[in-house]
Amino acid sequence: MPANNETQLARISARGVVQGVGFRPFVYALAKKYKLSGWVCNTSEDVRIEVEGARKKLDHFISSLEVEAPPLARIESLSVDFGRPAGYRGFEIRSSVTHTGKYQLVSPDISTCVACLNDIFTQDNRRWHYPFTNCTNCGPRFTIIKDIPYDRPLTTMSSFKMCRECQNEYADPLDRRFHAQPNACPVCGPQLQLTDNLGNTVDCRDIIEKTTDLLGEGQIVAIKGLGGFLLACNAEDTAAVVRLRQRKRRPSKPFAVMLRNIAEVRNHCNLTGEEERLLSSPQAPIVLLRWSESSSICRQVGPGLKYLGVMIPYTPLHHLIMRETGLPLVMTSGNVSEEPIAGQNSEALRRLGKIADYFLLHNRDIHSTYDDSVTMVTDTIPQLIRRARGYAPYPIHLIHKIPQLLACGAEEKNTFCLTHDDHAFVSQHIGDMENIETLEHYSRTVELYKQLFRVQPVAIAHDMHPEYLPTKYALEEAEKHNLRTIPVQHHHAHVASCLADNGVDMAVIGVAFDGTGYGVDGKIWGSEFMVADYKSFKRAGQLEYLPLPGGSAAIKKPYRTALSYMLVLLGNSTFDSRMGFLNHISEDEIELVSRQVATGLNSPLTSSMGRLFDAVSAMSGIRPTIDYEAQAAIELEMQAYDAIDERGLYSFSLTGDRDYTIILLHELVAGVADDILRGCSIATVSMRFHNTIAHMTRDVCLKIKDQSGLSTVALSGGCFQNRLLLGKVAALLKQSGFHILTHRSVPANDGGISLGQAVIAGRSLMAHKAS
Repeated sequence: MPANNETQLARISARGVVQGVGFRPFVYALAKKYKLSGWVCNTSEDVRIEVEGARKKLDHFISSLEVEAPPLARIESLSVDFGRPAGYRGFEIRSSVTHTGKYQLVSPDISTCVACLNDIFTQDNRRWHYPFTNCTNCGPRFTIIKDIPYDRPLTTMSSFKMCRECQNEYADPLDRRFHAQPNACPVCGPQLQLTDNLGNTVDCRDIIEKTTDLLGEGQIVAIKGLGGFLLACNAEDTAAVVRLRQRKRRPSKPFAVMLRNIAEVRNHCNLTGEEERLLSSPQAPIVLLRWSESSSICRQVGPGLKYLGVMIPYTPLHHLIMRETGLPLVMTSGNVSEEPIAGQNSEALRRLGKIADYFLLHNRDIHSTYDDSVTMVTDTIPQLIRRARGYAPYPIHLIHKIPQLLACGAEEKNTFCLTHDDHAFVSQHIGDMENIETLEHYSRTVELYKQLFRVQPVAIAHDMHPEYLPTKYALEEAEKHNLRTIPVQHHHAHVASCLADNGVDMAVIGVAFDGTGYGVDGKIWGSEFMVADYKSFKRAGQLEYLPLPGGSAAIKKPYRTALSYMLVLLGNSTFDSRMGFLNHISEDEIELVSRQVATGLNSPLTSSMGRLFDAVSAMSGIRPTIDYEAQAAIELEMQAYDAIDERGLYSFSLTGDRDYTIILLHELVAGVADDILRGCSIATVSMRFHNTIAHMTRDVCLKIKDQSGLSTVALSGGCFQNRLLLGKVAALLKQSGFHILTHRSVPANDGGISLGQAVIAGRSLMAHKAS
């Protein structure tokens, strides 16, 4: 055993997010603190350190690497080997080293730090009011990286040559801008440009001041941000918001708003401590907050909703605009409905020229576009609804290494997932795969991830639905590269995603509630109770199958689903004139739907929980037709918050045998209809409905527990982004002795499907290899 004062050499490898986050200057300062010699450098797979000195000092140094690491660093592993000293003199930061086939984690883009804000708003600072101020603790990362190692020549900042002062900061290991790759100032860095919607430059003395003047006048301005363009307007100006809706072809889907700071957020929303921490975090996501009735933000921002999507400024440009304008601003993705977000200047002018009146451009290119992340807090736990800026491309850490593969994700709210060792790289939110533009964005982003993380898939996993664009993409890529394909059932993927999100590998009772998922029997599933692990699943329960007249037409017109369910379950009593939703249906359409239900013509059978929410929403007169996915269910949830009696519920029946449970809905639908006919408030109907779904979930899980012995329940699927439903289900299950798993790092909706596909396919490949 060497003595504490004996000189030794420590060879250290640090893996994780340790590049572009100030880790090397931190190591340099730490070595100086302990008077150690050696070097540190970036490689394609890690940060390498060779350091020598007295063993006691080396032990303190190694301990401090993890305990005192920079705030944005995430050390996943730290390996240390000791050896004989090499005789180093002094400590240096060496140039990066590239290793073929190796990969390094990439930091997401990070919101502006306090130190940079001080620079921006200190008048005698050389970066005063400079909208591209950043350092190793904040600013763009993933959106500007072309390849690893993360060095300036491999970013979109490569064309900006640093001035002498910036270069001195960049070269000084004790400066917080040491090797900050986007480092710049007004002398040498990116610049703003304000144009009209034809690309003509707007002459003005101060671009920020002019932009805020335009917003105050009711104009719509497309603002180039970190991951793409945002469309902005005055959130207190109803006419401006309505005009934006008309131009963007987004009649009622809620917009997000940006508010100047936390104090301003409190003027418009109720805010918990956890929500405040999430808003102010380095990720700075959109957070869904309870909207105050006294808020001056016009209700057209989120029609029919009690929650408002709020974010605070996360770039210097945002901070400058928000401080200058003093207004709450709508900040919504720069796209036409259902298209990818625009990222390049010329592209934005072409695609958004009929939406925005003016464009606030800059000349720092965006290499990879991504949207703002969306979150909510339930029972003090943050949950992602859309995973993008601030979170991607940081991987989900798997508890086992699996082969390299591509999981192509779902049709709606698409993400894909690439795996390498024990890392699952779930992409940023891609969107709904409904057009060629989104497919092209998807394909480009897959190739970028494969390049950055050195992934060469040996297989491709995909959804079982044969008509999904990601499925077709998977089959074409597999044929092109002679790869194995692995189809994965949609709801099995949901449950497996929840398991991987929680870092567990065991059999559970899986509950997956959503709108649509292709079942192994060819029917539309969506209320799935299963016994599942990564290897397999056994379906153990469901809502009874009911017809969906017109298929996708019924999804967009919930009154069709309501009529169908009532025809099947209630018969002649359906056509009571007091059921107001029937007024939205012509006699011809009633006859058509009745015939479809009777004959099964173009009426696929579904067990979807999402469609049951739609039916009750339509029956209640809340939302007979929808403008965006899940609108009927969301507005049904909103009504429940006004209920006076929070305890009532409807009857329901369970049938089947000890191994399989079918939930019969006659009593539930009859109870809803009776309440409506008796004049009960919509709020009461909604609350009773939510209570009923929670109780039936608990009861079916208890039956499965009796049969299987399992007591852990994984909750997944888009319906569990209904915070009222999630809270009630979780509370009842906990009272019944169950351990609950919910999502944390990926969404419960279809944005998490790709992770589930990946871990299921990985287990399949390993089992095949073992056999």
